[in-house]
Amino acid sequence: MSVLDQAPPEINPLQDPLRFARRVPPCAIVIFGASGDLSRRKLLPSLYRLFYERRISQNFAVIGSSRTPMSDEQFREKMRESVSKFLEDAPFDEDVWKSFAQTLFYVPGDMNKPESYEDIRKKLDEVEKSHQTAGNVLFYLSTQPSYYAEAVLALGEHHLNKGNGWRRIIIEKPFGHDLASAQKLNEEIHKVFAESEVYRIDHYLGKETVQNILAFRFGNSMFEPLWNRRYVDHVQITAAESIGVEGRGAYYQEAGALRDMIQNHLSQVMATVAMEPPSVFDAENVRDERAKLLRAVRVMKPEDVPKYSVPGQYGPGYVAGQLLPGFREEPSVSPDAQTDTYAAVTFFIDNWRWAGVPFYIRSGKRMPKRVTDIAIQFKAPPLGLFQQETKTGPREVRPNILVVRIQPEEGISLRFLSKSPGSGMRVRPVSMDFNYGSSFGERSPTAYETLLVDAMVGDPTLYTRQDMVNASWQIVQPILDVWANTKFDFPNYAAGTWGPKASDEMLARQGHVWRIP
Repeated sequence: MSVLDQAPPEINPLQDPLRFARRVPPCAIVIFGASGDLSRRKLLPSLYRLFYERRISQNFAVIGSSRTPMSDEQFREKMRESVSKFLEDAPFDEDVWKSFAQTLFYVPGDMNKPESYEDIRKKLDEVEKSHQTAGNVLFYLSTQPSYYAEAVLALGEHHLNKGNGWRRIIIEKPFGHDLASAQKLNEEIHKVFAESEVYRIDHYLGKETVQNILAFRFGNSMFEPLWNRRYVDHVQITAAESIGVEGRGAYYQEAGALRDMIQNHLSQVMATVAMEPPSVFDAENVRDERAKLLRAVRVMKPEDVPKYSVPGQYGPGYVAGQLLPGFREEPSVSPDAQTDTYAAVTFFIDNWRWAGVPFYIRSGKRMPKRVTDIAIQFKAPPLGLFQQETKTGPREVRPNILVVRIQPEEGISLRFLSKSPGSGMRVRPVSMDFNYGSSFGERSPTAYETLLVDAMVGDPTLYTRQDMVNASWQIVQPILDVWANTKFDFPNYAAGTWGPKASDEMLARQGHVWRIP
């Protein structure tokens, strides 16, 4: 029998390299803070999964660095434990790990000591020869934010920002503590790296459903004509967490919900929902439109802050029959802390598309469930032909709502009216649901998998540009200033509830109510 008569070999679709269009170039990744939670829980599991699916080049290496003394073998064993524990929706393959482990190296060192950077240089030279990484290096700052500027300047002093190939740097949030510190940090970074080499990561933008907003809007002619003030009544963006601060009390006491979620993640989600269509779908055009949208958000005057923003802090409460402590009872938290563990803000976008449409954004800890979604509520028909009779009289039926679910289950739901079976014209809301998992029948990559590949191939579409960071700080800075000079009566909502009463009142003043996800 000839070769042409033989059946083709069976291919595992997860391991088929032709399944992915983009090829990742050879490179080395240097992770500062490699022994920390982010590396263990997200970065190494994501890199392992990319290696498992053959989405990264065989000419690849990871160099971890932190103060903890470890050998290469000890680092590999520690990462093996983390990857096997935190790998999401995927099997852990021992044989694949053995191959992947040979790409892992470790350089102990202190970011304050010059010799640490020289050790990293030597290791980069070694892996460039042994793993043929072509001199391409991606630096990842997974450290305390206070070290960002210092680390970047040190990379410049030791000429690690230049080499035989490209050099890029990924910087985790928070990018600054306020507008002034963000601008100063940008100035320091640009002394060493050009803006095109800086990748400010926001893992929300790497989520499949957030990316799908663009395809949903600009790929379907039936929705884009409705995406404006004429048809949209208001928009709600909710990011609720059921957990508390989980041992991060000291950090969270300095950050708060407004800084931790709304200034970065949720403002970028709002910009993605509300931006104008780009003329061409490429990195700069998409980011230009997101930046223009953020610059169009109305900056509050100090006297408007109490009307359009609400801070909250959770107190003790019962969840599933268990009494949970309040924020002030958490470890490393001051007993009189004024930190916001909940923040709700009403934003207005002053452009022709969205003038007068409120965008309500809220985020909080210790809420009834973990959920992040976007709800676009459309205006009611101009004439209410169909009303529901109740004991208290006629009531308008619920309006059309389009819900984009970001987590925990990614998908899209559209609620509309349909006639109920039987005689008479009685209508009730029904939903059409799209779920990623059941519709495509394959695993979606995690946000960090997507973003790491983008950085390696040099695609900054889903990363935040300097002007976008400045614009998002500008819209929250007046709120931060007023809250910093106000003493609040905290706690003002119990653990396991949907936030303070003042948040409901903020919407009620405009005739709206928070939907329960």
